[in-house]
Amino acid sequence: MLISPAYAQAAGGGAAGGGLLEMLLPLALIMLIFYFLLIRPQQKRMKEHRALIEAIRRGDTVVTSGGLIGKVTKVADDELQVELADGMRVRVVRGTIAEVRGKSEPADS
Repeated sequence: MLISPAYAQAAGGGAAGGGLLEMLLPLALIMLIFYFLLIRPQQKRMKEHRALIEAIRRGDTVVTSGGLIGKVTKVADDELQVELADGMRVRVVRGTIAEVRGKSEPADS
């Protein structure tokens, strides 16, 4: 016969518990990097946006997620009334506000 039979060799030299730690350490390191570079900044931006939306007052200039720019004329619980042009007012859900452009002094009621 030209090919001799191959025999399995016993694994040697490594500790039994060391292999698991060596496999999990890079995964944990990658998860930590993802948390500090992606997840944490996104949560911070969401928190700031939520605070911005809650602080909207009458007279503020807002931009909706659809791109409409207008001035807030009335603030209700979950809705805002936004004046887009002279005499043209629309009701907008608070969650659709993308940006508050200019803060102004509160108008007298």
